[in-house]
Amino acid sequence: MFKKKALKLVMAALLGTSALVGFGGAPHSASAASNMVPDYEVKLLLNPSAVLGSDFKLTSTVRSAFGMPETVTKMNVQFLDTNAEDIYNNGWSPRIRKTEGENDFELSYKKRYAITGNDINGALTLANQEGFNAGDTGYEAQVEWGYQKKTLSITRTKSGSKSGYSGMDLPNQADSRSLLINNAPDKFNNWVSSGWGTSKLSSSRIYGPVLAKRSIGTWSGQQLYIEVWPMRNAAGTGTEYVVEASFKTTSQSTASAKHDELITYLQGKGWFLAQDSLKTQLIMDRY
Repeated sequence: MFKKKALKLVMAALLGTSALVGFGGAPHSASAASNMVPDYEVKLLLNPSAVLGSDFKLTSTVRSAFGMPETVTKMNVQFLDTNAEDIYNNGWSPRIRKTEGENDFELSYKKRYAITGNDINGALTLANQEGFNAGDTGYEAQVEWGYQKKTLSITRTKSGSKSGYSGMDLPNQADSRSLLINNAPDKFNNWVSSGWGTSKLSSSRIYGPVLAKRSIGTWSGQQLYIEVWPMRNAAGTGTEYVVEASFKTTSQSTASAKHDELITYLQGKGWFLAQDSLKTQLIMDRY
């Protein structure tokens, strides 16, 4: 009897736990971890010439339409990558952000997956296969839902501080590197090979910074944000303004319906810009 049990244990070791038949009933197979459950952020562009005044602030007409106060929240943002953009080209974006009124820097490590057509589950499944599943409580999954394009982003967010900075100041290159290296999550760090992420960060430079301004209001029962991003223009000779309206929801059906409703509303006002929002790509291209 002992020999039979020993033989079964050896076979189980060779064939996996599903070979353990007769030890407590039916075979057991390791259940695959489930996909992450995302929330949704609809992001639509507004025509800067239609919604900004000569001071490059939202006009009173736009603010009134969404019940937005004159006050704005400033956000200073920069990314780090090598000159060859090795990190970005592998789907990652390490970012440092300072938001007005907050003491610490927000450090985020975002992995993006393209969504083909409307196959959100396909992107979530691919992310699962690459190690991002529902058990990753430190990461947040979000579908960024633009005009025509959707992207799955999976983000790990941390906070960090460095002495010598005040107000909206962002850390210099050396301090930015050390902040992102010291807080790098394992998935990012070991993405291509062991220590890949921190190795790339050690030879990275700053892309940006961009000082954006956010207004908060409401539309159709949703909290609505409008952000104004002054970007370096393509020629590098001046400033181009990117204006983005966005709202978040946990419901895919709400995101889909309100996405179309908001486009119709903005078109009716003459404010809509029929392009997809690609702020990160613009920063990586132009800085």
